[in-house]
Amino acid sequence: MYAARLSAAVASGFASGLRTMSSAVPVETFNPSGALRVVVTKSLPGDRWLKVLTAAGCRVDVCTDADTILSNDKIKKLMGDKCDGVIGQLTEDWGAELFGALKAAGGRAYSNYAVGYNNVVVPEATKVGIPVGNTPGVLTETTAELALALTFSAARRVVEGDSFMRGGKYKGWLPDLFVGNLLQNKVVGIVGAGRIGTAYARMMVEGHKCDLVYFDPYPNTFLEEYVRDYAKLLESRGERPVTVKRCETVEEVLREADVVSLHCNLDDNTRHLMNAERLGMMKRDAVLVNAARGPCIDEAALVAHLKANPSFRAGLDVFEDEPAMKPGLAECENAVIVPHIASATLWTRAGMATLAACNVAATLSGHPAWNKVDVLPFVDGPFDAIPKAAPSIVNAKELSLKMA
Repeated sequence: MYAARLSAAVASGFASGLRTMSSAVPVETFNPSGALRVVVTKSLPGDRWLKVLTAAGCRVDVCTDADTILSNDKIKKLMGDKCDGVIGQLTEDWGAELFGALKAAGGRAYSNYAVGYNNVVVPEATKVGIPVGNTPGVLTETTAELALALTFSAARRVVEGDSFMRGGKYKGWLPDLFVGNLLQNKVVGIVGAGRIGTAYARMMVEGHKCDLVYFDPYPNTFLEEYVRDYAKLLESRGERPVTVKRCETVEEVLREADVVSLHCNLDDNTRHLMNAERLGMMKRDAVLVNAARGPCIDEAALVAHLKANPSFRAGLDVFEDEPAMKPGLAECENAVIVPHIASATLWTRAGMATLAACNVAATLSGHPAWNKVDVLPFVDGPFDAIPKAAPSIVNAKELSLKMA
């Protein structure tokens, strides 16, 4: 895959790749004569991001080390004593140690290749004057689709059936073979009604005529009005109208919903939000979906609940101690588990790479931070039309950066 990207890059005439060593850490180097040095800790999909960096005069060193998760020591070796910017991963520990090393190497820009940045201690970056970028705005539908896939895979026992077929166990149709839950006209519950939660809710309401209950500290008036308008359309066609309700507590959502999908941020209030007590409040045959953050669920409590309640199902894209799972989870056939792939569509992952590259390239070029929610102008359209701005800098205000 990486060779294909390299070939595309060479063919497009804007970069050539050379395998080199950076302080004993292997890298693929593009545009070796670039005046600015940018380190990318993992190879990224697509090639628009690479064109962004090379067009800004950057030499790009992409780490090719075999370790899936790089240690701080390896990252510091990668940066060495000359590094202007870094694109890092959500699995890395970007705190005082790494930001101090980046600053000492002359660094002026960092971007996380993720919309979330729980792995980044932003105040430590701010302390040494380094802007921190992230990649929002291109994961919404992609993540919501994966949550939807987990929902129905769990409810309809797709993975269990797949394993059954592959194991040669299918001897013929039976009335009670892998009977699951019909979700049409059921109640879907959302915890966290931001962009992704809203997209998922719409998919469930529009596609499956589900009633919606949700918890969020702030009312989502757009979502509520949307569901009510859709209810009027259904009623005008002689169908049952759907309903929407904002709940005062998470517990109210858990008690009412047939499916609960988590779309909340991870903070002190949401860590272990789903514990043994709250799991016990859910319906015995409910489905719990998490494509948000692993620690939002007490995973050990979930394992115990899955074992004690065979009709209860879970669909998980993220895990509390990722990449590890709590003991027993892998043996729970009533859990569908996938390896953190909610954003894994080519358009989204390549778009994230472009946003991360634009954050770094624009910052190093002295361009302002983007002051608009819509980041698609960076991702889609002609390359020459990419705005001269950093699409998302989370500490722009703290650093008093100029805004576009």
